[in-house]
Amino acid sequence: MIIDWKKIAGDMYEKIKEEILVSWKKLSLQAILVWNNSSSLRYISQKRKWAEYVGIEFRLEHMSENIGEEALLNKIKYYNNDVDTTWILVQLPLPSQIDSKKVIDLINPKKDIDWFHSENQWKVLLWEHTGLIPCTPLWVIEILNYLKVDLNGKLVTVIWRSNIVGKPLVALLINSGATTVCCNSKTKNINEFTKKSDIVICAAWNPGLLTLDMINDKTIVIDVWFTIIDEKIYWDANFEEINNNWNMITPVPGGVWALTVANLMNNVLKAGKLQEM
Repeated sequence: MIIDWKKIAGDMYEKIKEEILVSWKKLSLQAILVWNNSSSLRYISQKRKWAEYVGIEFRLEHMSENIGEEALLNKIKYYNNDVDTTWILVQLPLPSQIDSKKVIDLINPKKDIDWFHSENQWKVLLWEHTGLIPCTPLWVIEILNYLKVDLNGKLVTVIWRSNIVGKPLVALLINSGATTVCCNSKTKNINEFTKKSDIVICAAWNPGLLTLDMINDKTIVIDVWFTIIDEKIYWDANFEEINNNWNMITPVPGGVWALTVANLMNNVLKAGKLQEM
């Protein structure tokens, strides 16, 4: 059964748009895109589209994929010091010659709208509720809230351990009372965990990783990441066979982009409110 992401995202966008219309403050977002990775190009276009829809000024600096690390770091320093730049996001992934962690941790934590800076991420781990939440982990929680899933006592398997999705998501799930297992490429017999799980969340960029025989009939599947091969989108979960089995599953395509971008716009709105406090 397909989870109705359009309803969740649509309600969120309309609420954000309504609040921005009566806002006392102009909201803007500075995005930096490095290289022409097809996934990143699709993603950044969605961010521009929905920012403009809700009334957020979207600025994009598209830099060459051959840019050196020092040049990108200097650009971050410029936007950190620019009084007209309220919030910054750097579209990931970055080319191999650039250390992503170095770039993220150079962003002024007060301008880090993705909430990826290490100073911000510890707040998620330590139950800090006054700040923002990384967008993709947040949409997973939003979906489960929409489905009225009580996470207390639920067994949840998260497949992958990235700093921007896996780790903060595990923290959010633990904070919500779930018994949480985090698997990665070194985990032996992942199906031993997924088969018992109430919820499985894939975020591994590994096409076809999760198949029907790895879950039970009641498992809810949240598929976070996709891979583009020859202009075709492939997701971590085998959507067709899982959906045909009537398991609840996020749709392909749609769910990831829509809700992650919606939460990004919501972060912009929340950050504006926090700056006024």
